[in-house]
Amino acid sequence: VQLVESGGGLVQPGGSLRLSCAASARRFSVTTMGWYRQAPGKQRELVAAITTGGGSTNYADSVKGRFTISRDNAKNMIHLQMNSLKPEDTAVYYCNVAGVDLPTAKYLEVWGQGTLVTVSS
Repeated sequence: VQLVESGGGLVQPGGSLRLSCAASARRFSVTTMGWYRQAPGKQRELVAAITTGGGSTNYADSVKGRFTISRDNAKNMIHLQMNSLKPEDTAVYYCNVAGVDLPTAKYLEVWGQGTLVTVSS
């Protein structure tokens, strides 16, 4: 599974950014895709996740009402629309894909390389 992330950058407080993650997954059944973030000196935390089946979503309390995760199952892509950004949203954002490796039937998680989001005036 290979992940390609895009959309990070510098934005002023109150602004918006959209992150995207495309998964190239041969012989891999994707079950959940999501975004995590890690700020300097802090642990990596879940931001938002979505299942590829029923489309159930899960958000960190700190981003509820501001961030929206969506998916395009046909393209194995997810997007994270981030509105009303705050300085405390500054972090490296990582795409995460979880699913089953079909040849081995093993559950696996794959991480992207990360994209930096900086919220600053």
